[in-house]
Amino acid sequence: MPTAIAVREGGGFGNKTLGPGAGKGAGIVDLDFYIGDEALSPSAANYMVKYPVRHGIVEDWDLMERFWEQCIFKYLRAEPEDHFFLLTEPPLNTPENREYTAEIMFESFNVPGLYIAVQAVLALAASWQSRELNERSLTGLVVDSGDGVTHCIPVADGYVIGSCIKHIPIAGRDITYFVQQMLREREQSVPSEQSYEVAKAIKEQYCYVCPDIQREFAKFDTEPQKWLKTYNGINNITRKPFTVDVGYERFLGPEIFFHPEFVNPDYVTSISDTVDEVIQMCPIDVRRGLYENIVLSGGSTMFKDFNRRMQRDIKRITEQRLSVSEQLSGFKPTPIDVQVISHKMQRYAVWFGGSMLASTAEFYQVAHTKQEYMEKGASICRHNPVFGALT
Repeated sequence: MPTAIAVREGGGFGNKTLGPGAGKGAGIVDLDFYIGDEALSPSAANYMVKYPVRHGIVEDWDLMERFWEQCIFKYLRAEPEDHFFLLTEPPLNTPENREYTAEIMFESFNVPGLYIAVQAVLALAASWQSRELNERSLTGLVVDSGDGVTHCIPVADGYVIGSCIKHIPIAGRDITYFVQQMLREREQSVPSEQSYEVAKAIKEQYCYVCPDIQREFAKFDTEPQKWLKTYNGINNITRKPFTVDVGYERFLGPEIFFHPEFVNPDYVTSISDTVDEVIQMCPIDVRRGLYENIVLSGGSTMFKDFNRRMQRDIKRITEQRLSVSEQLSGFKPTPIDVQVISHKMQRYAVWFGGSMLASTAEFYQVAHTKQEYMEKGASICRHNPVFGALT
């Protein structure tokens, strides 16, 4: 869920920098703002809720500064003047946003060093933990799927190929809504106010990606006792237990990645076709490297066998293309090695990759320092050196 900040309508922040709950037991009842879950709680009912970040892009920098202040001082309990900072940015972030970030970090928090990394590059680095040292590369295609949006981001030698990025309007929230709709049509025992939470829990606990949807239907019909699951919940109001039979939605939920027409009649391109299209849009000399290193990132890529299904589909597409090429030219082309990388940290791949790179000596060499900022201004953050020494 995006970070919410509740502020008094028509009022500013004043001089207070107290976080949520800071006034409890301290004699301070009326706070100027609440941040995070506190902003959505009943104690902030008289406040106006704002979201400083929309679709990964910062829209309100004053609120964002307060949020960073909360993170650094209350949660991290760190002194920003003593630490270099690594921040992330979404694909296609504007250079002006980088400059605003640099101004706040260097001016307000007086950090000694700052590096703004692209999330896709950090996700590539996170996949290194399961690979040999000589296989580590910052060239690859990152499929980043979270709750609200999915991106396919090609990276060549640590640099994002921005003109080839594609956005897919299918993500985790759409799967949850799809499962919720199926349960509403069949199950009467689910409390209406809990239907979304139940659908989300079922999605996370029982859903998986199947290789063939027709065979999967046949399996459930012939051996229902083996494949059907039961979800047990408790009504939040009556406190009475209820049960939900989980059937076809186990595999139909994640299937919308490969058949998005199930939920969106205006979008019929599967995620595998989109990945192939993105790679084909890239320069020809990096395409094989992208096919060999397709990295999954984000919670919505955690479904069982998601990587195997995507790898099989993309391999079929490339083999068909090579077969047509062979028929037209008469020469047998070199086969393309398609590898879809799945690893244990892919749910938090961006954070994990950032922690890996920030712990190296090279990080302090590529980060922009406060001295550089004072000499040249915020424009230094329009370009960030890549960790070239690590490839």
